[in-house]
Amino acid sequence: MTLFKNLRGGALLSLGYMLSPLSWWNDLFFNLPIALVFGYGVSWFNSHWFIPGTVMGYWLSNVLGMVMIQFGAVDIFLTDEKRNVTRDTVIGFGGATLYTVIVAALVYFHILDIPDFLTDLHP
Repeated sequence: MTLFKNLRGGALLSLGYMLSPLSWWNDLFFNLPIALVFGYGVSWFNSHWFIPGTVMGYWLSNVLGMVMIQFGAVDIFLTDEKRNVTRDTVIGFGGATLYTVIVAALVYFHILDIPDFLTDLHP
């Protein structure tokens, strides 16, 4: 059972790292495409929802990554007695939310610019 638990934890940790804001290069390959697809799907309901939907998709992919890291690390490093699912979820949710708010604020105040090809994607 320990081998399975360590393999599951390693897989969750690895996939979570790819989706999380902890890897600086992941946005271009993972989070941004997920966010754009999510924004495009939301824009089917209302064409003005593309940008908010993209931000929501970006946030959700970061939250998913942080929560996966939490669960993977817990599988690998903690025993079953020390697990607290609620705490782990809140920490992952809070960290990803804080990161997304910071990035959205940097874009909003034009400290970070959105590339032209992304602004042209709006349907």
